[in-house]
Amino acid sequence: MRIQIINPNTTAVFTDGCREAGRAVAAAGSEVVATNPASGPPTAESHLDEALATIGIVQEIAAGQRAGSDAFVIACFGDTGLDAAREAADRPVVGMSEAAVYMAALVAPRFSIVTLPSRTRPQSERVLHHAGLAHRCTVRAIDVGVADCAENEDDVYDALLAESRRAIAEDHAEAIVLGCAGLEKMAAPLSRALSVPVIEGVAAGVKMAEALVSLGLNTSKTGTWGAPPAASLQAIGVSA
Repeated sequence: MRIQIINPNTTAVFTDGCREAGRAVAAAGSEVVATNPASGPPTAESHLDEALATIGIVQEIAAGQRAGSDAFVIACFGDTGLDAAREAADRPVVGMSEAAVYMAALVAPRFSIVTLPSRTRPQSERVLHHAGLAHRCTVRAIDVGVADCAENEDDVYDALLAESRRAIAEDHAEAIVLGCAGLEKMAAPLSRALSVPVIEGVAAGVKMAEALVSLGLNTSKTGTWGAPPAASLQAIGVSA
C-alpha cells in the first residue's frame, strides 16, 4: 500500500522528518511518501495559518489520489484541514493528532499533550473534544516556535523534558503525547528519560492509516464528509 504524509506547511525539512518517521514504523510492503504544498505558510502556528494551509492540503490530496496513494496522514498537530481533506478524498485520511490521542488512550488512563507554542493549545483542545478524550488529558505547552524544532533541537528537547516531568507530577499523566510534527526524533529518548510511553503522532498516523487500508475501511461519504461542491474544488484548481 502507499501511504502519503501531507505536511501542511511549506518547510521541506519538516516534510523530510515526517517521511523518516513514517518509514521507520511502516510495515514491510508499505510505501511511505511525504509531500507539502507548493505555497502557503512556512509553519502552522495560528488560525490564519490553518486556513491558508487547508487549500494546499486539498490540492495535495487530489494529486495524491491521481498518483495512487491509498491513504493520507495530515502531519500537523491540531489536524489542520482534516475535515476538508476527508471531504475531498475518496480514501482514508488520518490526522496525526487524532491518531496520537487515541493511541495514548490505549496505553494510559491519563495522559498529557505537550505542544508548542502556547497559542496553539486551543488546537490540541479541539482535537481532544472531537475525540471525546478531554476528560483524560491535560494540554501543556512550551513557549518555543515550530521552527525551533529543526533549528534548536537540544533546547526544545530540554524544554519538553521539563514540561513532561511537570505533567507526570502535577497532572498524574502516565503517557505523553508530543504536540508537533517536528518532534519525531525526540520520542524515544524522552520515553527512556521519563519511563512512560511517549507518542509521536506521525508514526501513530501511519500505523492507523495502514490498519484502515488493510481492513478495507474508508471514510463514510453519506453525510458530513461527503464530496464538497464541484465549484468549490474548481475554485482552488482541483477537478471534481
